[in-house]
Parts: sequence; structure tokens; C-alpha cells
Amino acid sequence: MPVYSMTGYASAQHGASSGGEAADARSPSARRLGLEIRSVNSRFLDLSFRLPDELRAMEPVLRSLVTRKIKRGKVEVRAAIDSNDAGGLPELAPRLLQRLGTLQDGVQSWLPQAAALTVADVLRLCANNQTTHEDWSEAVPALAEKAIKALLAARKQEGERLATMLHERVGQLRTLTLQAVPLVPRLVEQQRQRFMERWKEAMGLAEGSATPEAAQDRALSEATAFAIRIDVAEEVTRLQSHLDEIERLLDQGGEIGKRLDFLIQELHREANTLGSKSAALDLTRISVDMKVLIEQMREQVQNIE
Repeated sequence: MPVYSMTGYASAQHGASSGGEAADARSPSARRLGLEIRSVNSRFLDLSFRLPDELRAMEPVLRSLVTRKIKRGKVEVRAAIDSNDAGGLPELAPRLLQRLGTLQDGVQSWLPQAAALTVADVLRLCANNQTTHEDWSEAVPALAEKAIKALLAARKQEGERLATMLHERVGQLRTLTLQAVPLVPRLVEQQRQRFMERWKEAMGLAEGSATPEAAQDRALSEATAFAIRIDVAEEVTRLQSHLDEIERLLDQGGEIGKRLDFLIQELHREANTLGSKSAALDLTRISVDMKVLIEQMREQVQNIE
């Protein structure tokens, strides 16, 4: 199953030809229905509709079609109905113009201060009078399915790009993890040597007040405590486990965004712990580099469905 992004855009038209597109032969009129669907990332599915009054009754149908295919994201569905008749200008029937003139005279006889109708007012009233409500009950679902299919294709394409980027970041994190593993034993041995040297110096200053065996035991105990304190084997194991799970989810695909988001949080926690246990600049650098990569992954995971 592919990985889907929550970001995408698609549009579809039904009816009269526009911009070089072939007209739909089934359209009974010169009116054109356009449908756009936009989606961005969101924690849940957040639907909004911007429909003309003529299509308000189709909102439940559109909602059902969208929720059947899309599970997460802020999705906006926008529809518009355009007319190509005579450039969109209404027919000015003499009888209708006469009727408007009579109505205007009647109003002004009662309200002498009322403004006369402008050309724009007349055109708008004529257009409203001639508007016919078509039956879009069959065209809207078919158009919506076409737009949703195109949107899913766009989200899939973006999801593939995100998955590729995440795989690359996982590989870089594995490399950093492997770099951290051999540093700890080296640091422990260096610190043990320092403890032994310091206790030898202390024995010389104490002039025999403590036995050499006791001093050596004390130095070894301090070195052991230091080794336990900086041991990152547990963090490295968990990091590798989280990286394995992220790759498994990316290969599985589907609705994995929330699980990936949780794993990114766990990665960040382990990287922070690794940095807090750091006793050398090399480990600190590795921890910082890890957190930079993890933050880049977090930004991209926010867009995965």
C-alpha cells in the first residue's frame, strides 16, 4: 500500500468546453460545473464546503464520497457553476424591461428620492429572472469521484517523495548510531586510566595513610560508576528498534502518519538522553546531528496521512 501525503490539489469540469477541453456531450446546456478539492495537513479529517446555492443539497453526497477515500487532512471542496451563453450576458426581453420600468415608476411614485435603476441593476435582475436550476444530481457525484481520484494521485506522488526522504534520514541516523557505539568503551578506558593516575598521585601525597589495594579498589569503583553513567547501549538499542519500525511502516504504507509521529517523538527522546550522557565532544556532535535529522523527519511526517 502506498504512502499518502495530506497535501494535494485537484480539479475537474463538467459541461461546456473551457480552455481547450472537450465539451461533455451529455451536458444539456451551455452551463459548466467546476469542482476543486484542496487538502493540507491536519491531525484529523476536517471538511469544509464552498458551494453555490444551487448545489447546497449535494453537500451530504460530497461529504460521503470524500470521507470514503480520505481519512486525514484539512480538505476544502469548492464548486462553481458558470454560463458561456453570449459571454455570460442575459437576454434583455422587451417585456421584462417594460416590467422593470413599471416597477421602478411605482416605487418612485411612493419614494421620490429612490435612485433609478442602473444598467448593471437591469442586467443582474434579468440574469436572476432567467436562471434555470438544472438537475446536477448525476453530474456532481461523477465529477467528485473524478476529482477525488486525481487528488489521491497527487497525494500519492507527494507521499512517495516523503517516504524516500524519510528512508534517507533513517539511513543517516543508523550511520550516526553506529558511530556512537565504539566511543563509549574508549571513553570508559580513558576515564579508568585517569582515575588510576589521580589515585596514585593521592597515595603519594598521603604518605602511606591508605593501602595501595584500597586506593586501587576505590579508583576502579569510580571508573565503574562512570561507565554505568555514560553507557548508551540501551539508548542505541531503542534507537535502532525505532528506526526498524519506521522503515517497516514506510514499506507497509496506508494510514501511518500518527504512528510515525509517535516514533519521531521517541527518537527525539533517545537522542536527548544520548546527549545528556555525553562525556566527549564526539558524542555531543552525534547527538546534535541526530536531533537535526529527527527534526527534519518530524516536519515531513506531519504531512503523511
